[in-house]
Amino acid sequence: MTKFLTSSLGKKTVMALSGLFLCLFLLEHLYTNVHLFFGDGGKEFNEASHSMVHSILIRIIEVVLFLAIVVHVAQALLLTKENSDARPVKYAVDGTSKTSDWFSRNMLLTGSIIFFFIVVHLYNFFVPYRVTGHVVGPEEAMATGGETLAMEVAEALSNPIYAIIYLISVLLLAFHLNHGFQSAFQTLGINNQKYSKVWKMASVGFAVLIGVGFGAFPIFFQLAKYIGFDALNWNM
Repeated sequence: MTKFLTSSLGKKTVMALSGLFLCLFLLEHLYTNVHLFFGDGGKEFNEASHSMVHSILIRIIEVVLFLAIVVHVAQALLLTKENSDARPVKYAVDGTSKTSDWFSRNMLLTGSIIFFFIVVHLYNFFVPYRVTGHVVGPEEAMATGGETLAMEVAEALSNPIYAIIYLISVLLLAFHLNHGFQSAFQTLGINNQKYSKVWKMASVGFAVLIGVGFGAFPIFFQLAKYIGFDALNWNM
């Protein structure tokens, strides 16, 4: 097992599995964020977020999630270094651009930008809610009038600079997923020639879902700010 995990195939397999786990998290995260569109003052979103924080199962998954991010990044760096060491002198004529797109050739770059955004995202939301206590749960907010997570998200996405950073990161994530999703199944031996078109369509569909889904939030809050619309309380 140790020999396999330290091999190139083993590293790719670990990166594929960790990447697919992160894809599941993205779906769950998108489902939770959709509650921001309910116009109920963020009530459903706050309650959904608060209930997950106090679920032992979610707490365990949360630890696994952080580990998956670290492992995914570490394996990507190791594989990139191995590929670079295997070809220390670049070819005089590089024909890869003719057979692959820019995003597939720059997965490390897009992944690095996405990782940077994750760190910023955690700093803006996870730290105030889970570490410093600047953001409080729904019950405490009702008692003290403190700032809720929905209010924090609305405030951040109403900031044009953060909204642009968020949108660019989400678009890069979508392109990253489009290639990574297919590569993961190919690494696991599932993406054979017979089903390659199916997996390609699934990859594009998933990338579009994540890109459009998450991209809708900064656009929604920016439009709401522009027209003077209360994005959190329109249904109250």
